[in-house]
Amino acid sequence: MSDAYLIKGVVMHQRLRPARHRFLYPVFAVRLRLSALDRLGNAWFGVDRRRPMSVRTKDYGPRDGSPLLPWIRQQLAEAGLPHDGEVWLQTFPRLFGYAFNPVSFWYCHDAAGQLVAVLADVNNTFGEHHAYLLANKAGEPITAGTRLTCRKQLHVSPFCQVEGHYRFRLAEKADRMLMRIDYHDTQGLLLNTSISGRMTPLTSTTALAALLRQPLLTFAIISRIHWQAWRLWRKKVPFFGKPRPPATRLTHGEECQP
Repeated sequence: MSDAYLIKGVVMHQRLRPARHRFLYPVFAVRLRLSALDRLGNAWFGVDRRRPMSVRTKDYGPRDGSPLLPWIRQQLAEAGLPHDGEVWLQTFPRLFGYAFNPVSFWYCHDAAGQLVAVLADVNNTFGEHHAYLLANKAGEPITAGTRLTCRKQLHVSPFCQVEGHYRFRLAEKADRMLMRIDYHDTQGLLLNTSISGRMTPLTSTTALAALLRQPLLTFAIISRIHWQAWRLWRKKVPFFGKPRPPATRLTHGEECQP
């Protein structure tokens, strides 16, 4: 098993009301074993090093550049979850120093290798962020088809209010990943979103191929967000002002339940 993977896939977003709106974009992401961060890297990719493709630890978790693995294990322990297994971070990397991550996922396993929690680390375009630590209520392993829910805490889009809840469903295979996120407001299901793709070891060859294929991916992510917002405005979808950010930057356990 590799310590780092490149995920070549697609992001899908579909709004159901008051106007139907859908888009699909090709993307790529990386998934990294946190216990191996210090030894990851090649000619095109690096962790906390200047490379065309990179990941900076200060962009995640406590956001102060401190080691990520002790931080996430502390969050798991405080939530009463197993915290002695491997943790993997899936994220859009920085390209030529720039990145915007609408959401990164931390896959948290127990010592036996079973997935027991997922941390969804959400960023908005106002420089705010909030993390949702998702797990089964009874602490059972998370498997394909498991539904994980949490109350919405962070203002993400001016076309949605901070109300309702998210429902996460994931499916993992040896070489493929799928994460679905459905957003329900007080009227019911409003948004379907997903990220899916094929995983291959992150090497110099695969990193260079991804860079050549989509050298401006991270710049495109933020520009596409604004482009889709303009399209929703043209469709006369209601616009909501930004409320105050949540008092805490992470919710877990019973706090996550809708």
